[in-house]
Amino acid sequence: MSFNVTLVLCDKMLVSSSTLAAEIFNFAQSMAMATAHPTRDLVVRRISTDDLAVTTSSGFEIQPTHCLNESFRSDLVHLPAIWRNPRPIINRSDRLLDWISKQHRLNTIFTAVGTGVCFLAETGLLDNKPVTTHWHYFDQLKKSYPNVLLQRQNFTTKTGNIYCSASINAMAEIIVYHVERIFGRVIARQAQRHFFHEIRNLSNAIGYSDEEESSVTDAAIIQAKIWLQDNMSKHSSISDLSANIGMNKRTLNRRFKSATGQSPGDYLNEVRMSFACELLQNTDLSILEVASFSGYNNQSWFSSRFKKWSGSSPSGYRKSVRSKNFSS
Repeated sequence: MSFNVTLVLCDKMLVSSSTLAAEIFNFAQSMAMATAHPTRDLVVRRISTDDLAVTTSSGFEIQPTHCLNESFRSDLVHLPAIWRNPRPIINRSDRLLDWISKQHRLNTIFTAVGTGVCFLAETGLLDNKPVTTHWHYFDQLKKSYPNVLLQRQNFTTKTGNIYCSASINAMAEIIVYHVERIFGRVIARQAQRHFFHEIRNLSNAIGYSDEEESSVTDAAIIQAKIWLQDNMSKHSSISDLSANIGMNKRTLNRRFKSATGQSPGDYLNEVRMSFACELLQNTDLSILEVASFSGYNNQSWFSSRFKKWSGSSPSGYRKSVRSKNFSS
């Protein structure tokens, strides 16, 4: 089954706010195919506000591949940023706005960059919902669409299937977040290393959501998380944790997963791997030493776990992240 991405084109758009999204998706599919990961066919289409070629803010001309009245599936629709004042573009986009409303009724995912959120706001889809945009357009957005809940402090917002970003960099994080959903975490981490310097927790990439986030209120599980963080460099086991907090393993696993969404073992693995990433990037410790400091007494076992978690060997990861540092 294919995953269908539709890029919306318009005059005066920032070309990188559209092409970067396509490049990240295409890279992810290529890596999935090259590494024999389970993958879905990726189909990228382009449409424009009037079915004609557009001229971007930098003078490039881009042709649409499809017309608005054609019948095709869109799993994700990507809306680009518009250079300077977006009003003239929005005012002559009635056909596109109708198409966006129809796509929303089909439960399509939307990602919008900067002033591109105006396409969604104009349809009313963002009324009484959180939204962000480029800081330069904050006041005008609130003036034009007084019913939106403008989040000036957030680079990204999420409301249902609508994701908005204040900048191209923030947009790229949202796209990688969706890459993880479609292609899995390993491929997403490879995409993130390819396009960004830092590797982040992708599932926490979205800055604000209208959906209530589950927070850990179980005092025993908070204690368990702190214990795992404090003892992650030791060759400790979940049995040691269970004994330390006075809870049997079965109950611990059930309550930990209920509170955090993952097992204690998976959480410990995340903590250890994140720490190993920091050591590989910022120190000259040997792989054996990194393994030991990260709680693994066997280099081969550590390397195997690290590759499964990140998609590359520890040495490959170190080379990748350090090659992106600027030399003085």
